[in-house]
Amino acid sequence: MGPTMTTPTEPNAQPAPTRGPARRIAAALTVGVLLILVLWITAFSLFTSLLIGSGVVVVFVAASTVSDAVETILNAIAAVISFILAAIGAIFGTIFGLCTI
Repeated sequence: MGPTMTTPTEPNAQPAPTRGPARRIAAALTVGVLLILVLWITAFSLFTSLLIGSGVVVVFVAASTVSDAVETILNAIAAVISFILAAIGAIFGTIFGLCTI
């Protein structure tokens, strides 16, 4: 008898996706908040800025579920925001780490 080929009974385990909808929504919210602040400071009233910013966030999130290009852009924005927050955390960690010596 020769060797027999068997198929695995369990499917290959895939790692959890790091690009979930929560990350895209957080990136869209961050962009929306920045847009609201810029519009409020430069040109419009707070209420008008809130309307424009919330509309942009809704369009971004809706478009990211439909379009791969918008999803890619939001994932890139989320990566940049994560990098900036990590850098700020590292700076504060270094500052407070040096203060305890």
